[in-house]
Amino acid sequence: MWSYWRALLLTDSFGVIYTHVLLEKPTALCAADLDAILAACDAAGVQFMDSTMWMHHPRTAKMRELVGDKDAIGDIKVINSVFGFRANEDFLQNDIRVKPDLDALGALGDVGWYCIRAILWAVDYELPRTVIALRDPVKNRAGVLLACGATLYWADGKTATFNCSFLTNLTMDITLVGTNGTLHVTDFVIPYEEKSAEFSVASKSSFANLHIGWDPLPSKHVVATDLPQEALMVQELARLVQSIRDAGGKPEGKWPAITRKTQVVLDAVKASIDKGSEPVEIAS
Repeated sequence: MWSYWRALLLTDSFGVIYTHVLLEKPTALCAADLDAILAACDAAGVQFMDSTMWMHHPRTAKMRELVGDKDAIGDIKVINSVFGFRANEDFLQNDIRVKPDLDALGALGDVGWYCIRAILWAVDYELPRTVIALRDPVKNRAGVLLACGATLYWADGKTATFNCSFLTNLTMDITLVGTNGTLHVTDFVIPYEEKSAEFSVASKSSFANLHIGWDPLPSKHVVATDLPQEALMVQELARLVQSIRDAGGKPEGKWPAITRKTQVVLDAVKASIDKGSEPVEIAS
């Protein structure tokens, strides 16, 4: 590993790695801390991006096309997202994600981040009006979250609920329910396979004759990729950096903006948990 990094240090591209920021999630413990990071990046004229890798899979772009299709999906009304995995005892005792002095947000900051991002992605990053944490979150003895969830409410009536956990079977679901259709993904964070990923869409569904089935049946969409999503993420960052370095471009503002919105919602969920599941309003 050291030989790899030593070789990297000697390449002409090392400046890109040194100055531009690809940050693991959660990007901060609160939005105020994140704002300090983003301000520093902005002042230095460097690109910021968080490492929510599924955003860069071509499946995500294909799903975006369908979510925006009013005929196929309609207006989004309900969103459900679940991300959990069964952590072993060593993880639950020693991983930084269960330590209050390290990654104090626990499951919320880790797997919950992906759920919140998916929900915001589905509504084109419109912030909810109100967040209410689900009751009885699970914490370890140090007070770090091992499992939790929340419901998000928008002014126009749409709702979203997510659950995240270190204590359940591996699950990575997101379901978007619109007035005309439903989109469902069962591996939205890490696809089952590197070279392709799929999702299903049920559009204008109704009961079959005599209510013994569905008509039409949901359709399966398969999206191939030559590179895994992690490589595509780095490739996108490199493209943005090259534009800044070689063409005098400015950092892309989209990425820090959606990172901050994710953090703001995460903060609201944490605040609701700390207040015993009281509603927390989010300023627009």
